[in-house]
Order: sequence, then C-alpha cells, then structure tokens
Amino acid sequence: MTRTTSSRYIESFLEMLAAERNAAARTRHAYFSDLADFESHCRQRGVAGPDVLINADAACVQSYIAALSSSGMAARTSARRLSCLRQFYRFLAREAIRPDDPTEREISPKLPASLPKLLSEQEVKRLLEEGVRGHADERRNYVAQAALELLYTTGLRISELLSLPSVLPLNNAPMVTVRGKGGRERLVPISEKARQAALALRHYDRDLDSPYLFPGRDPAKPLTRQGFDKILHQAALNAGLDPERISPHVLRHSFASHLLAHGADLRALQMLLGHADIATTQIYTHVLSERLRQLVQAHHPLASESADC
Repeated sequence: MTRTTSSRYIESFLEMLAAERNAAARTRHAYFSDLADFESHCRQRGVAGPDVLINADAACVQSYIAALSSSGMAARTSARRLSCLRQFYRFLAREAIRPDDPTEREISPKLPASLPKLLSEQEVKRLLEEGVRGHADERRNYVAQAALELLYTTGLRISELLSLPSVLPLNNAPMVTVRGKGGRERLVPISEKARQAALALRHYDRDLDSPYLFPGRDPAKPLTRQGFDKILHQAALNAGLDPERISPHVLRHSFASHLLAHGADLRALQMLLGHADIATTQIYTHVLSERLRQLVQAHHPLASESADC
C-alpha cells in the first residue's frame, strides 16, 4: 500500500498493538493486510483522498462485510476482519482522531460451532514413541523427543515452547515459569521424562552457544515455527499418522482434553493453559461431552435402537 495519511494511522495502530498488547509480528501483519483490503474496498466505493480510512462511513463497513460474505469467505475470517476494523476505529476514537465508530452497529457474522481437533491417547503415545525416531538428521530425533514431550505434558503454545531457555532442564524444580500471551507469566509442571529429553537435547547441543533450548540455524535465535513444522511433519510420518492432523495446537488441545477426561478441575486447566477467561477453557467440556456421546452411541446395546425410534 502506498504511503497515505491513512497508512500513517495504521502504523500508529500497529505500534500500539505491539507496545500495549504484545501482539506478535504475524498478528500485526494480518491486521495490516485486513486494513489495506478495507481501504481498497472504500476507494472502489468512491472514498477519495489520502484519508480514506478516516473518512469511511458505516455504509462502507456494511458493504465490505457483505462483499466478504458474497465472495464465499468463511464466517470466522469475516468476523476476524470486522474485529480488526473495530479495534482500529476504537483506537482512532481514543486518540481523538475520529469522533465516531463506523463499525458500532455492524453485527459480527454468526460463527459455526467448532470443537478443537484432537488426537486419541493411543495416537499421542505412538507419536511420542515412534515419531521421535527415524529422522535422517540425528539431531532432529533429539529435538522431536524434547519438543513433543514438552508440548503434550505441559500444553504449551508453540511460541512458548520455542522461546524456552537452554537452562530449563538444569533446574530440578517441578514447575517452570512460562511467559505467555500479553506477557503474562504462569507456572506449569514439567514431567521427569520431558526434563530428561530436554537434557539429552542440551547435551547434544553442548557445543552450541545459544540462550534457547531449541536454537535455530543461527544459535542466537530460536528455531522458527516453519522449521519446527518440518520436524513435526516427519514425526507424524514416522508414527504412521496423517501429518495434516498433527500440529502444536492439536497437541495442546489433546493435552487439555485428556486431562479433563481423567478428572482434572476446569479452573486448574485454565491456569495450566494460560487462558485469561475461563470461558475459553470451557470449550473442552463440550469436547468431553461429545466424546461421551459418541462412546455411548457406539457401544451401548440400546443406542442403535434408540436412534431408529
């Protein structure tokens, strides 16, 4: 997008997200793209000059959301774009750049109910036992073992995992401090098996001078998400699982659902996952309910008869 008055305000908005909300670079880039797309739509509707986003009205927002829906865009993506516009215009109002919010009366697209994708406990076991062997690069076996043990036994987000310090396995404390979204810190327990896997990786990397447990090609920087995805992809193949079903987030969901299925308290689960709102954690109660329903439907002797009635 060319340099305009609007883009200057976009830059200020993105700087605010980074400074006040600790938004990741990928999030800021997505917001920039969303705002640039909305600006393009406004220009097509005849909003001219360098202050396109400043001059856009509620009709522009309404027609934009309608155009997204007509294009076949998923409701979740449309809702995210509307959320981006809302945050941007509230920022402008807060900074006294614009007195009103053109998104105020726009209703967010209705989202379909969706449950997290999960692996069964048996599938996780296969991934941890078979997926961590067979990498052509021996070091990747150590990385896979440590990363998968940590992801599944702690429920860490991938960004939290890749930023873990190299000294983590040297501390014998049963809990480790993790910095999560918004810079919030929490304590998570680390299993002895995960600690030993991390120690083995650190020993293998003993000649690397890196502050990270999972260093990248440049030891001064952590392993990238893309680099880890390649390791995880191969681990899934080694375990005979579909790589499309495996991701760090799927392991996090599996961690939470399996804990809940074995009697974990919802409030404790919220603390372990680092959710600011327990409503976010409650999705896993729906997951458990659905699994129980499927279990009864598949195995209860009268279930098929009830379904036919």
